[in-house]
Amino acid sequence: MRRKRWSFRRSAVRPWAADSLTRRCTVCGHRDRDLVDSAIVGGAPYRRIATHHNLTEASIRRHAAAHLPATLALAAGAAEASRADVLLSQVEALRVEALELLDEAREKGDLRSAVSAVGQARGVLELLARLAGEVSDMTVNVVLSIEWAEIRTIVVQTLDPWPEARAALVVALSEAER
Repeated sequence: MRRKRWSFRRSAVRPWAADSLTRRCTVCGHRDRDLVDSAIVGGAPYRRIATHHNLTEASIRRHAAAHLPATLALAAGAAEASRADVLLSQVEALRVEALELLDEAREKGDLRSAVSAVGQARGVLELLARLAGEVSDMTVNVVLSIEWAEIRTIVVQTLDPWPEARAALVVALSEAER
């Protein structure tokens, strides 16, 4: 006995498959896609979302599983980049403020404040380097940096009115740099 083979025209059974082999996501093409995505992320029941936007619950479920993670990953990446830009600008503002405090302390001849400002400027520079990925959590040799040379010059010049303190600092820095 011979079996009868069923033969269906692809377009008769699956009209959506006439153009391609995969089904198009009805949610991605929907005019209220942003609202649907927001409702899914907000935790609304799929049945309620489907009813409200004239879609099927299955299409909402498929969209949430297949397309929403990629959209959320892109959004998270953009948000992270935005946060990084804000953080970097805040650190840059701290750097400017620390250098202004250093100049102000130098003008007043306040040695203690100048040394404190140098320490703050060093900390901000280290943080900037970490954020830029130039420095890890390893020990940093600041003696070789251009910034250290500038700060050292400023500190030594600040001590010009006090020659003994200046000489002692130069000796101490020279020993520390060895």
